[in-house]
Amino acid sequence: MDKIAVLIPCYNEAKTIEKVIKDYKAALPDDAVIYVYDNNSTDGTADIARQAGAIVRRETMQGKGNVIRRMFREIEAECYIMTDGDDTYPAEDASKMARLVIEEQADMVVGDRLSSTYFEENKRPFHNFGNSFVRGSINLLFGAQIRDIMTGYRAFSYEFVKTFPVLSRGFEIETEMSIHAIDRNMNIVNHIIEYRDRPEGSVSKLDTYSDGMKVISTILRLYRICRPMKFFGFIAVILLVVAAILMVPIFTEYFATGLVPRFPTLFVACSMTVIAVQSFFTGLILSAIEQRDRQEFEFRLNDVARKK
Repeated sequence: MDKIAVLIPCYNEAKTIEKVIKDYKAALPDDAVIYVYDNNSTDGTADIARQAGAIVRRETMQGKGNVIRRMFREIEAECYIMTDGDDTYPAEDASKMARLVIEEQADMVVGDRLSSTYFEENKRPFHNFGNSFVRGSINLLFGAQIRDIMTGYRAFSYEFVKTFPVLSRGFEIETEMSIHAIDRNMNIVNHIIEYRDRPEGSVSKLDTYSDGMKVISTILRLYRICRPMKFFGFIAVILLVVAAILMVPIFTEYFATGLVPRFPTLFVACSMTVIAVQSFFTGLILSAIEQRDRQEFEFRLNDVARKK
């Protein structure tokens, strides 16, 4: 088992990968091992990384989530440092982040760009808005205090890595990691880092709009799974309110004339009431199942800790 494993998922990062590897070699102690997982690069990234001294492996299924799944499955380490190959994250913070995991028992250390230089360095305004929106949404929905949800610079404990079920295939993986750590009551530490934009000639692989929609979809999906009572309870309340509004003129007319001339409206209101009741009990049942899953997760977590 490695003491510290540096995980670098890469797709066409030939321009920067050599510098990134050298920076982490200089910043971390001799017992750190640097892994580069090449994701079908066509610009010689893998060869450059190998020559720079990294252990190079390949993931043929395209997407950052697929690469992270392979990394977490194959590598055994006391501490994992995940970073990008585009030279936007400072390697000098890696030792501090590793210490928070190894000595202070953090399960996930978040490299927080948004509290430092991100908004000045990043040249894509919609990315700035998107990062703030995602951070605010998750902290509001899940009652958390993570300062940077979309950062690709993190440190993980062995327990986190071996109990994290990777479901996402693309850039929404960071959102999934954050929500998993929140939902499973893991020890999350925010660590402020300096961010620098990509060097000239280096191109981001993240599509602002399509990947942004995937991230929003992931938040809603995981909120439904992790907070079923709140999710389905909210739907039930909305349906009941609308049904009550529709019923007001029907009852008013009935008490005034003894007639119910609006049968279609009455049918819709009653149907919405029935659906609201079903939604409420769906949330209740799923909440009980989710609670049972939490208990089983704690047993799995204990098993993983014993194997460490």
